[in-house]
Amino acid sequence: MIDHNPMQHFHKWFYEADELYKDREPNAMSLTTIGLDNYPKSRIVLLKKYTWEGFIFFTNYESDKGLAITLNPKVCLLFNWTHSNRMIQVSGKAFKIAKEVSSNYFDLRPRESQLGAWTSQQSQVIASRNVLQDRFSKFENQFKNKEIPKPEFWGGYLIKPTEFHFHQTQDQEFRCQESYYLKEDYSWSKDTQIRLNTY
Repeated sequence: MIDHNPMQHFHKWFYEADELYKDREPNAMSLTTIGLDNYPKSRIVLLKKYTWEGFIFFTNYESDKGLAITLNPKVCLLFNWTHSNRMIQVSGKAFKIAKEVSSNYFDLRPRESQLGAWTSQQSQVIASRNVLQDRFSKFENQFKNKEIPKPEFWGGYLIKPTEFHFHQTQDQEFRCQESYYLKEDYSWSKDTQIRLNTY
């Protein structure tokens, strides 16, 4: 029995996708932002943590998605678990997390991933692969035998949800949709619908 708390609902489904149905990379999620050209843009990012507040992922703040979030923090997440026959859509707003939290996570990353954060100029056009390799070597030498600090332009976002839509295919013709909507008093309303499969 799932109550009116959508994060509890998410936690149950995430656990089942990971442990019972063995979905591949259940933490992979599609992040949709409104681009600088006012068109929606989606890409796959990895969920690193979720709490009762929302969903956390890390990226380059100067990437297309980072710049888009700066202008319009309204975003959408989509988890698609094919083995589970389940899909979750989340709408909400993105907020930068505290620098200390991002630094603590960065310190736990493998050294090559830390160097990669310094090297990669996300969403920027580069002349060739050699340019990236040269930049990687440059920072590898710069931080040789040293701890690698978190770049100022890299960190995490917390997506605070305002809507959840849980979809579960029941058979070839029908699917169940359970939706949650955040109310002004920060409680959640819920409704359930049975829909025809149209895909």
